[in-house]
Amino acid sequence: MPHYVVLQVILKEKLFGTGSGNLTAVEKAINDQAAKGYRLHTITTASSGSKGLGGGDRIQATMVFESLR
Repeated sequence: MPHYVVLQVILKEKLFGTGSGNLTAVEKAINDQAAKGYRLHTITTASSGSKGLGGGDRIQATMVFESLR
């Protein structure tokens, strides 16, 4: 089992209102890794600043998970 796992999730900013439209993707990634014996060690975000036809900005979340075993 690797000591660290790195995952990236793309968050799509909502067109109307505030906050991300798919935070459940981040929650799922964290819970999936926790079930495998990892804990979230670090999370960073970067914004692309570009808006597509569907609306808001794209935010990339990079998460580093550390093995608890």
